[in-house]
Amino acid sequence: MSRLSRYVTAELVPPLLAGTLLFTAILSFGYFFVSSQWLSGVPLGLIARWIGLQVPDTLVKVFPMAIVLMTVVAFGRMSTERELIAVQSGGIGLGRIARPVAVLAGLVTLLSLWLSLWVAPRSNVETRGLYWDALTGAGLSQLVGKTVDLGGNLTLALQGYDPKTRELRGVRLEKWQPDDHRRGTVIFSDSGTFENNQLSLKGYSVYTVNYAAAGRLASVPETDPLAFRAAVQEVFPSVVVPEKSSDALNVDTGLSRKETLAKYADAIGADAEGWPQLITKLTAPGVPDAERQQARVNLNRKLALPFANLVLALAALPFALRFGRTLGVSLGVALLIAVAYYLLFFVGLTLSGLVPGLPEVGVWLANLVFALAGWLMLRRG
Repeated sequence: MSRLSRYVTAELVPPLLAGTLLFTAILSFGYFFVSSQWLSGVPLGLIARWIGLQVPDTLVKVFPMAIVLMTVVAFGRMSTERELIAVQSGGIGLGRIARPVAVLAGLVTLLSLWLSLWVAPRSNVETRGLYWDALTGAGLSQLVGKTVDLGGNLTLALQGYDPKTRELRGVRLEKWQPDDHRRGTVIFSDSGTFENNQLSLKGYSVYTVNYAAAGRLASVPETDPLAFRAAVQEVFPSVVVPEKSSDALNVDTGLSRKETLAKYADAIGADAEGWPQLITKLTAPGVPDAERQQARVNLNRKLALPFANLVLALAALPFALRFGRTLGVSLGVALLIAVAYYLLFFVGLTLSGLVPGLPEVGVWLANLVFALAGWLMLRRG
């Protein structure tokens, strides 16, 4: 690395670190402030762990803002103090001077991709599980009265939940045949528990029901009891009732307890899908078109935001050269650029569902606009 590159890098690193810490602290405080009314009496260690688990997802969001701040502050100072003019007078172009910006933005992009696709989804699941089970103690109470999909064509409905014993009450499980929507198995249970990926049910009864056969009962002559019995047997090909009410039935679920909380406990589910889950939805046979389309949007969103670090470094450079005179002005310019990007990014996400077959256009809209705007401004400058 040349002496010039080392000098520019030394100017870039402090505002990058400061911006990352500042914006992460602000968002983390926001998470705590919004949930503070439910955290009374919770040990500080658990709260710190809960906030820490949100850091990977938070970093993905704040890195673009930190990159903008880094570029505007560093190049704004060098421009104000005529350092850039001195270097350029020696025959060194702006592209070579700005090379460390591209290197740092590229490294942050790679880190952000790793966090976005592999680390943050798992930490988001852990965050919601810790929040509902340990911090608030509500557990699965949020699922009472709902019917939730546990994966593998298995749905769960609860009539009640005891947070102290973590016991489910009035459980109904349904599992329907993927190739026959009129044939399925219904399990009723007085009580049960849900830990990891297993439901353990007590006081249960299991009914396999063929609703197509139920529709033919009306045509069976009432005067023929044997035929009617055979028809009823066809409707209920299997009925299982244990001899002892204490006997337990264990059922494996597609979603774990934590994943279920992450997906259904809040009004807006946690962002819990990473690279393996999204690629499976995009490539596995039998995935509904709506889910496959949503997976395309989510995957591109998780790619577009990390690449915004490179795009915003380019877009922020002309603003740094023109307006980065003082630290206060630089901070204001950086915030304006970041806010404008995020507004356009969310507008693009909204528009992604309006372009038939091409959701990527909306998701990448902000990156395309800011990259083009930055390039044109540098060409004119």
